[in-house]
Amino acid sequence: MPVRYNYVIGDLQGCFAATQALLKEINFDEKQDHLWFAGDLVARGEDSLATLRLVKQLCESGVAHTVLGNHDLNLLAVWRGFNKLKKNDRTAPIFDAPDAVVLLNWLRKQPLLLRPNPDYVLTHAGLPPTWTTEQAEHLAFEVALVLRGTFLELDRYLAHMFGNQPDQWSDELTGVERLRVITNYFTRMRLIDGDGRLELDFKEGLDAPMPKGFSPWFTWPTVVPRTEKVLFGHWAALEGAAPLARMIALDGGCVWGGSLIAYRLEDGQRFETRSGCGLG
Repeated sequence: MPVRYNYVIGDLQGCFAATQALLKEINFDEKQDHLWFAGDLVARGEDSLATLRLVKQLCESGVAHTVLGNHDLNLLAVWRGFNKLKKNDRTAPIFDAPDAVVLLNWLRKQPLLLRPNPDYVLTHAGLPPTWTTEQAEHLAFEVALVLRGTFLELDRYLAHMFGNQPDQWSDELTGVERLRVITNYFTRMRLIDGDGRLELDFKEGLDAPMPKGFSPWFTWPTVVPRTEKVLFGHWAALEGAAPLARMIALDGGCVWGGSLIAYRLEDGQRFETRSGCGLG
């Protein structure tokens, strides 16, 4: 059946009321429309369990897709015993739910990168300019294979996922270090230097002082000209605005009292809601 509209939606963060309000705002119709989520489905909002259930249901109905964000990966790490529940996260009800294992097994099978159409690439944090789009697709698939693999493979990955080193990509990297840096680029990146080295502590907006030599990843020239537009969330302090037309920022900081954003691929129109935001 032909799709009427494709909407790409920023970080839900468990903000179930805002998610429902945004779907109403865009007049979402499961029979005609398709949703693409930018990851961080869960964490600090008022109902991560209901949010995760909704996105899973939409994806399994064939009307939505999602990438994974850093909070989603952290949820998996807590599930498998490699991290403790963070103080400000409200994800405990997920682990107590009767369908917890089903939800988490579904979550780990979601990718780090999606191509909604040939003109767009969607990841949680963006695409480093040192990678071509094709290279990024291959590297995202490397991690996805491990995530959806056996529990032995999953646990080996999650046990070594956390950390800021290595902070720069190299084709020579192997094993858990290779997987860790790929994951950091796709789910945690904000600032890099001219060599693509990651700076993972900065969370402020573009007007804030940045560490010397580092700038937002999207301001650096790409290794080859990128023809696609890049859709990304993660950086709430941008408030859904990036200074370059080919970079589509979608995290409006809903959980912090900002807005939840949807971007319509067919015409570039943006939709926002503040209803239900700031309940985290």
